[in-house]
Amino acid sequence: MRDPRPHVGEPLALDLLNTRWMSVDGLQDLLTDVAGLRCWLAANDLVERCAADEKTRAALVRAREAIVQVVTGGSADELNAVLDRGRIRRTLADSGPHDDVEVPRSEWLPGWLAADNLLELLAGPAGRIKQCAHEHCVLWFYDTSKNGTRRWHSMTTCGNRAKAARHYAAKRD
Repeated sequence: MRDPRPHVGEPLALDLLNTRWMSVDGLQDLLTDVAGLRCWLAANDLVERCAADEKTRAALVRAREAIVQVVTGGSADELNAVLDRGRIRRTLADSGPHDDVEVPRSEWLPGWLAADNLLELLAGPAGRIKQCAHEHCVLWFYDTSKNGTRRWHSMTTCGNRAKAARHYAAKRD
């Protein structure tokens, strides 16, 4: 399956949020079935580490909802419940310090990795996790602009649409 999403390449937590997007047909959700899960796992190089089955899909949807709650200012309880399903075990090997991710129930690995990634993003500069400012867009992005003022997930789509709408509105008036 070709990845149908209009915006990919964000950090793992935001890429998980972007499994829902708007199209001319309305809200789309990549994670409605195992084929969509398989597509998302492939896009994030997780195919070898996770089973593409219904248990993994359900766990990933729960993790996505937990991440949505946090980034929209809600409770962190569900995110913490996802994080409780795994841990990072630090060891010292001959080659130096090494971190091992341990998630006993493999269906939780992709969701746990996304939740852990969200913590990394939240530890960075404040206010960099953003939802696209276009009124009909539900996509998320990590603002890497120098001054943190990026507003659109993509200037070529949502940004240009907003500019064109303002231009046409000004001409009408």
